[in-house]
Amino acid sequence: MSDARVGLVIEDDHDIRELVRTVLSQAGFDVSVASSGAEGVLVAKTLNPDVITLDLGLPDIDGFEVSRQIREFSDAYIVMLTARTEELDTLIGLESGADDYLTKPFRPRELRARIAAMMRRPRSVADPADAMPGDAAADGGAAHPERGNFSHNGLELSYASRTVVVDGKEMNLTRTEFELLHALLEAGRTVRTKSDLVRRLRDEDYDVGSYISEADERSVEVHMGNLRKKLGDSPQKPRWLQTVRGVGYRLAPGEH
Repeated sequence: MSDARVGLVIEDDHDIRELVRTVLSQAGFDVSVASSGAEGVLVAKTLNPDVITLDLGLPDIDGFEVSRQIREFSDAYIVMLTARTEELDTLIGLESGADDYLTKPFRPRELRARIAAMMRRPRSVADPADAMPGDAAADGGAAHPERGNFSHNGLELSYASRTVVVDGKEMNLTRTEFELLHALLEAGRTVRTKSDLVRRLRDEDYDVGSYISEADERSVEVHMGNLRKKLGDSPQKPRWLQTVRGVGYRLAPGEH
């Protein structure tokens, strides 16, 4: 069996479809393509891809609905490719389960860089063999974040198994939501700015000087909102995710 990662390109424009196929192939993916939303959902179910690029303006089902349907059974990274520039479309795309987006025309190098950053995320922690269950700090945070296990106010996160359990119930998070939650648990009561979190999702160091746009920060807000809904967390009385107005987010205090 091949160990190559699987990519899926859902795009009705032949030229763009072939361009994206080439980008993913050069990045080491076994690539399949689909020219409609319905076909894309079916192929995603069959292949269980690691990464999906998804055109927003498909001929049969719009990309928002395709993303929602795929999210019912897949945690693949989804990058939306759209010719639209309106912020509302971008936010709806992220709310429907996409991890990132690029506006057409885009540079192939940028697409490859975004996908490479996504695929590095699971490897940003120590080997799963090093994970030690029960290594939690007395204040509800993690004593050994490099070991990838966190416990806070009834929430348990394991980076090795990529699972989150709240009050005994396993949560179904997207990979981006998982990364944001992991970043806050790792930081404890230290505030993470929205720019910090954008860089975290790009797999960049927190203190690098790369450009962060308002749209990038707004996308973090949307992902955090989605995460809150799934956890059943209240913005007014947070159990886990505390907003620091005008700055970013941090872990809510431990329960006593």
